[in-house]
Formats: sequence, structure tokens, C-alpha cells
Amino acid sequence: MTDHREEIEKTINVLKRGGLILYPTDTVWGIGCDATNPGAIDKIYKLKQRVESKTMICLVSDFKMLQQYVEEVPEVAYDILKYATKATTIIYDRPLRVAENIITQDNTLGIRVVRDPFCGKLIRKFKRPVVSTSANISGKPSPKNFEEIATLILEGVDYVVNLPLQNKGAKPSSIIKIGGDSTVKIIRK
Repeated sequence: MTDHREEIEKTINVLKRGGLILYPTDTVWGIGCDATNPGAIDKIYKLKQRVESKTMICLVSDFKMLQQYVEEVPEVAYDILKYATKATTIIYDRPLRVAENIITQDNTLGIRVVRDPFCGKLIRKFKRPVVSTSANISGKPSPKNFEEIATLILEGVDYVVNLPLQNKGAKPSSIIKIGGDSTVKIIRK
């Protein structure tokens, strides 16, 4: 297994200076930035031509990091993630320590614990969550592989992660919302 050390360093340097990255996640190629930097998040909204009321998700490296960015992780979330057979994003109440312009009006945020080795190492070394949103202009279809990413997106990011351009499955994650009373609602299978 490749350790991607050099690529991770280059990517972190871009994230630290508030830049945008185009990177392979555990689902599809995504546009990302430091989830604690409101200016960087604004750049993504502008690049995607997306209204700020339409939220994006964050990626974290593990359960320990998840606990740092959510006021209280419901027990049911651990069970869902433990038994999930595909990438699963959970919408949590009362996120903490992330930029306000990524939190929805109802004070929730979708967060996914990544399984992809590159993403996991990147986020662990960066020590902060990374925004993840599909690499498309708002309203256009999400690209199923690197070749389908629009030139406008490729030219609009500060760094394209240099990893094999394989199709990683090209399916977005499942999305589940867990309410404060631990009610579970499937948003996207």
C-alpha cells in the first residue's frame, strides 16, 4: 500500500492557506477545504455556483475526531456506522468547532467517518475535518469519474490531488439523519 506522504503534505499546505482541493474521497471525486475556515467554504459555494442554504458535508478520520465536532454523538450512530456496508454520512444535531457557513439553519451538519486510506491519513495529519462536496456545478450531474469533471471546476480549485484517476465506485454515500431523540431517518440510500 502506498503511503502518499508527499501528496498529503502538498494537500495540507493548500488546506492550511485556505485553498480548495479536488480529491478522491471514499465515494466520488470531491471539492474540499478546511471545514473550520469560512472563507474557504465561501470559495466552494462560489465555484459551485451554489446557494449557501444548500449545505455540504464534512469528512473526519475516526470516531475520536467525530466526537470533537459534534456536541453529542447518539449511541445509535456508532451502531449504524459499525454495520454500514457502504459509505454513510450521518446528519448530527449541534455541530461544534466548524465554520458557521457550513452549518444548516436547523443547527445540523452531515459528517462522514472516511474509510478511504488516503482521506483518512490526510484528515488525521491535518487534524481538522475537511469539507466534501461533489465536483460539479450546482444543478449539473455529479461526475462519475475524473474525466467527467468540468474544466471550470478543475481550473477553479487550487490543487488537484495527484492520485490514480480510478473510478472509486462513483456512488455518493448514504445519508441518515439522527434526531436529538435518536430517531433515525434515511435521507438517501
